[in-house]
Amino acid sequence: MKALTIFTPTYNRAYCLDQCYQSLLRQSNKNFIWLIIDDGSTDNTKDLVNSWISNNKIDIEYYYQENQGMHGGHNTAYSLIKTELNVCIDSDDFMPDNAVEIIIEFWHNNANSNLAGFIGLDADKSNCIIGSKIPKHINESTYSELHQIHKIKGDKKLVYRTEVVKKYPKYPIFKNEKFVPLSCLYQLIDQDYKILPLNKVLCIVEYLPDGSSLNMLKQYRKNPQGFAYSRLIEMKLALTYKEQFKKAIHYVSSSFLSKNYAFLKDSTKKITTFFAIPFGVLLFLYILSKTSKNS
Repeated sequence: MKALTIFTPTYNRAYCLDQCYQSLLRQSNKNFIWLIIDDGSTDNTKDLVNSWISNNKIDIEYYYQENQGMHGGHNTAYSLIKTELNVCIDSDDFMPDNAVEIIIEFWHNNANSNLAGFIGLDADKSNCIIGSKIPKHINESTYSELHQIHKIKGDKKLVYRTEVVKKYPKYPIFKNEKFVPLSCLYQLIDQDYKILPLNKVLCIVEYLPDGSSLNMLKQYRKNPQGFAYSRLIEMKLALTYKEQFKKAIHYVSSSFLSKNYAFLKDSTKKITTFFAIPFGVLLFLYILSKTSKNS
């Protein structure tokens, strides 16, 4: 069996998916499966992927589903993956030529059943690190500690043990919504497992105009139930009061957007949520004002 599954949820991204494919062809270690979750594409994604499968240059698995959003693609991927390790490479991103080799070698040298996996770096096309590197004095940590305590900035690349991820609840699917923040799952995993830091680039990222990273205010408005679900978890598991209060503000805002006016009763941190209400209302109004023309 292969050691690693690289999974890519994709929706109408045939125009840029070849970039990822070409990077996988160049990998110095081919001990991986590329799992493509086609989340209801209406372009030529299926034909394109089938042509790659016919070429038989790397091990590719293709799965089509009705559109559920990025988190739905992750749910399906986690249910299908059988390899020990997995990593998500988005459809508009790609991997350095030695990324698979780095991943497999690092885990071979550090494998431990008490770990959830490890976290590496993202870089842009000019090889500049996204955000900050992980301080060298950190031997092990959690996703939450890195961002909330150590103040690590920017997107990072998580490599998880598949058996660990499968232990936790799937992301919920809300009617007429297509987005739940992925980090809420990572924070649940943090309660039971540590991760190792790896200051090496595992992914080259490109933020396209149709990507979720550049459309966050619109995402807030279109997917309030998904964000409220995530904020409840983030509030409960926050490592600092500042972080807890910030998530409470977002929870209030998302609750107003979804017209859930019983949000205080549902809150995992009721007192914090109560004091966050004025700020949450202001955020709610700000989101409405900034997205009204395109909603």
